Amino acid sequence: MATALVTGASAGLGEEFAWQLATAGHDLVVTARSRDRLSELADVVASATGVSVEVLAADLSLPDGREQVASRLADSSRPVSLLVNNAGFATGKGFLASSWEEEAAMHDVLVTAPLRLTHAALPGMIERGHGAVLNVASIAAHLGDSTYAAHKRWLVEFTSALAGQLRGTGVTATAVLPGMTRTEFHSKPTLEHYRAELPEFAWLSAEQVVSAALTGVRRGAVTVTPSVRYQAAGTLARLTPKAVTRRMGSMGSRR
Repeated sequence: MATALVTGASAGLGEEFAWQLATAGHDLVVTARSRDRLSELADVVASATGVSVEVLAADLSLPDGREQVASRLADSSRPVSLLVNNAGFATGKGFLASSWEEEAAMHDVLVTAPLRLTHAALPGMIERGHGAVLNVASIAAHLGDSTYAAHKRWLVEFTSALAGQLRGTGVTATAVLPGMTRTEFHSKPTLEHYRAELPEFAWLSAEQVVSAALTGVRRGAVTVTPSVRYQAAGTLARLTPKAVTRRMGSMGSRR
């Protein structure tokens, strides 16, 4: 049975990835900072689906946490066939208003962690001749209004470059670019104003996003944008001069 490793699995999209992958018959390795929440998720998912769920508590903003997960991915005796780089957060502030510690932690979780974990996972996948990396980016990648957007743009470009280098290996790389999605992500005090400001039709469900992402992985797509309206919004953003998109906001996230 294939095994998938999901980062940021204790809530939001990560939790939904765990459920959909388990329902499809994948064994799981779930990672996040909170061991208690992970253990609770593991018990419920394993009981409901019959798959094996391994708990790996690690903080990806810290070098030791990243190396802990990287070591699990590199373990050839327990191969991982799908890596889902989902963990993420946003400060909800502009760069000038956030502290260096906040910016550094966001960079380490959104950029350094996917880079390190993908580097650890790929050799085994390539040797076995199959596998996939799924990076959770954001529609914000098309905007130039925040460091969060810049990090997500990097993730999209990294995925595209990786997909080209993996051609012919049996291993694929996919980036999913969700729009506004109803999860705990936007329940934080610095981001919750979006719930009140945006109309209902602007929101996607976690089920929609994860289903579209996993379908994209199965098809070998390099990028996936869930929902027609966000596909259109992404196209418009790409065609809009960056001077305009930079003025569209100075906050930290749209996922």
